[in-house]
Amino acid sequence: MANALTIFRIVLSFALLVPRALSPAFFALYVAAGVTDMLDGFIARRTNTESEFGARLDSIADLIFVVVCLVKILPAITVPIWLWIWIALIVLVKAVNVLSGYVMEKRLILLHTTANKVAGLVIFLVPFALPFLDIAILAIPACAIATFAAIQEGHFIRTGKAESPV
Repeated sequence: MANALTIFRIVLSFALLVPRALSPAFFALYVAAGVTDMLDGFIARRTNTESEFGARLDSIADLIFVVVCLVKILPAITVPIWLWIWIALIVLVKAVNVLSGYVMEKRLILLHTTANKVAGLVIFLVPFALPFLDIAILAIPACAIATFAAIQEGHFIRTGKAESPV
């Protein structure tokens, strides 16, 4: 059941490519994808069906969802250059984390840390505030939390103190 929800999130993510960004149809799909993200892990833990495959599938679904959202939302808003640079640096740190985890452990390590979950929630909420607040105001706390989460994740990977490696 949990993996089915994760696969459904992937389908919903691709469906987000169809409606206009930040439209009611977009938000309906966006919320549905967000709900499946919250439910899949909960269901897996409650039914004792957690698996390495499920955790990896969840990470892949998260990546697809984020990329699709960036592809849809960023062209629809005016993003200052400093924000593009900050986002690129966060992506770079996350890529270095994945690479260093693979080099150290000879396997893919994707962490579902508390900080990563908080960053994900804050970033998930940003589009709902876009009609009311400038992206620059919203981006500072979201990027600050994401930066902390990425740096912490790298620390956990490199010191072998991963909270929940996949």
